[in-house]
Amino acid sequence: MIDSLNILAAALTIAFGLFGFLAPRYTAAALDLEPTSSTMGLSEMRASVGGLFVVAGLAAIWIDAPVAYAMIGFAFAGAALGRCLSLALDNPPRRKVILFGGIEAALAVWFIAANI
Repeated sequence: MIDSLNILAAALTIAFGLFGFLAPRYTAAALDLEPTSSTMGLSEMRASVGGLFVVAGLAAIWIDAPVAYAMIGFAFAGAALGRCLSLALDNPPRRKVILFGGIEAALAVWFIAANI
């Protein structure tokens, strides 16, 4: 059961990453990060929001070891922590931060709790 849920969560990670990887303008707009004076933001979307999570998910499925899935959890935990800090310091759109941070936190809890 854990193996199936790990693969499902990794596939979800890949799917989320594919948005940033293949549709950076859509992703940037969804995150209120639309480029204004440079397209460097699109490069960042493809790299940190896209490719990073696509490859992490694929690698975890390929390696098929608990520590590989746990590492994805730690990456999501870092993202969720960054969103918490942003809530405290930056006054971002609260609903979006709670939605995206909640997804990241839930995936972090699953990957870490199920694999450590």
